[in-house]
Amino acid sequence: MASAFVEKPQTLMRESGNMFAVALEGLRATPQIKTWWREYIDQCWFIAKVTSIPSILISIPFGAVIALHVGSFNKQLGATAATGSAMVLAIVREASPVAAALMIAGAGGAAMTADIGSRKIRDEIDALQVMGINPVHRLVTPRLWASATVGALLVSLVSVAGLGGGYFFNVIVQHVSAGAFLSGFTTLAQPWDLWSSIAKAFVFGMIAGMVACYKGLYAKGGPKGVGDAVNQAVVVTFIFVFFVNFIMTSLYFALVPQKF
Repeated sequence: MASAFVEKPQTLMRESGNMFAVALEGLRATPQIKTWWREYIDQCWFIAKVTSIPSILISIPFGAVIALHVGSFNKQLGATAATGSAMVLAIVREASPVAAALMIAGAGGAAMTADIGSRKIRDEIDALQVMGINPVHRLVTPRLWASATVGALLVSLVSVAGLGGGYFFNVIVQHVSAGAFLSGFTTLAQPWDLWSSIAKAFVFGMIAGMVACYKGLYAKGGPKGVGDAVNQAVVVTFIFVFFVNFIMTSLYFALVPQKF
């Protein structure tokens, strides 16, 4: 029993090290853009296609729920004019990058893991190595940059849809003044909030691509192993995203002065 508890941290550290090693090897091939830019375009299009509509569909009710809570709380305090500010801070700075990352991990990342894992069990990865082609450079590099790029672009779409849902429920349902709601956008929010949101989404997308590619490359056990790798990739990405989100948010508050 004791050895099991010792082996689990060791396995975790080994898996984490291998995962970041694969990602760094993939990023090392970034200057060789001629070899992977076509795959990068294809992956960007695929990830955007499978995540755009679901992101809008989840961000509208997500923004509506935040609007209902924030609007009700501000009404109790007599601070309905601050509803717009709270919505911007809650959705743009925190909710949007996380929602975009979860969509990339759940839709795009799962597909990437299944694709690379299928190639692995069909020995296509070994065939690339026999032909002198580095599979990490050919498969991982474009997927890392594609998931990061789509994450940075998707966060704006999620923010707009979330704020739209929040506006509808605050102004139409809770009868908050539209002028007060819109003017509150600049009360506490600042451009750094948007830049931090884009930076978070970029990093979260890179993490989703890293985990998905690693799990696909190391899939084993036939089709069942590929399915297990897909499930593991999604769960591990969620854990990494929430952990890194805490670190980046802490750094943001430490480095960027807030408006009062």
